[in-house]
Amino acid sequence: MAILQQMDAVPSDLLTVTPRELYKVLPAPTLLHLQGRHPEPIFLSVLQHGNEHTGFFAVQKLLKKYHKQQLPRSISIFFSNIEAAKYNMRRLDDQVDFNRVWPGHEDGACEESLMMQQITDLMRQRNIFLSIDIHNNTGLNPHYACINKLDSEFIYLANLFSRTIVYFTRPLGVQSLAFADICPSVTVECGKVGQKFGEPHALEYIESCLRLSEFPQHAIHSQDYNIYSTVGIVRLSKDISFSFKNQAADILLDADIDYMNFRELEPGTRLGKFKKKAYEGLEVWNNKGINVADEFFRFDDNEIRTAKAVMPSMLTSDEHIIRQDCLCYLMEKRDLIPEPV
Repeated sequence: MAILQQMDAVPSDLLTVTPRELYKVLPAPTLLHLQGRHPEPIFLSVLQHGNEHTGFFAVQKLLKKYHKQQLPRSISIFFSNIEAAKYNMRRLDDQVDFNRVWPGHEDGACEESLMMQQITDLMRQRNIFLSIDIHNNTGLNPHYACINKLDSEFIYLANLFSRTIVYFTRPLGVQSLAFADICPSVTVECGKVGQKFGEPHALEYIESCLRLSEFPQHAIHSQDYNIYSTVGIVRLSKDISFSFKNQAADILLDADIDYMNFRELEPGTRLGKFKKKAYEGLEVWNNKGINVADEFFRFDDNEIRTAKAVMPSMLTSDEHIIRQDCLCYLMEKRDLIPEPV
């Protein structure tokens, strides 16, 4: 049951537990409020997916560092899907995806969506300064930042983390999209779990944001970043089988598919092969919620190939993750010179 608990002090054991042990210290999703010199808080979200640990370990190091000294700015940390973290899973099979039920989601109300609404309302009341949602991904991806508005403050916040920025408006119900209406917000993707540079990069970024007293009023030079727009979410329907190894599957995806992430794919690039009409189970949902698979893929000679130049992100060979979320996102590079705030 997703009932939010709130705290204003750090339990000592929180500084030493692993994500899989976190339930022993925080038995429910928890919002931890800590006071700093600047009262308007930063919101940090970790473990929205229970197997994405980089944000948790970065926050743990932050709490250790400031255990006996004042934070530069107040902070509210949301320890999210603690139950899934116990089993090192993105989400349990009987759970909703915690990062798909924030305000603005498409599905009906549930305990988790009511909790996310409560958190959003609380942070609005606290006059939040900015919001950071920390994630990992399972495929080979660079570190990059995602935003939901093309305002200078959002781009500046993303550019502090990486020169690679992704702008998206779908899927709905994600944390950064919900908070984009009340403050500059960003999702940071810190590569695979366990990579040595993931935690220090996330921690360095959090500390940079804590020291930020205000957002600069000047425009950001376009040569300082590359920005991509998500134009489609690729999903495989539940009524077809797929695999990277099983030759009997309806769709057999190429084993090295995640090497294509953040690479411009030429028209005709192969992603796999299919049997009979199984290609109908490969769906590409655009930003209007329309399946436009034929716009992006060709299905000739039982092979799946790109129909146009496109850049994927979050391609993964983890079949369970694909079922729980998606195969990948499709992006196009865009030119943008933001106006000053």
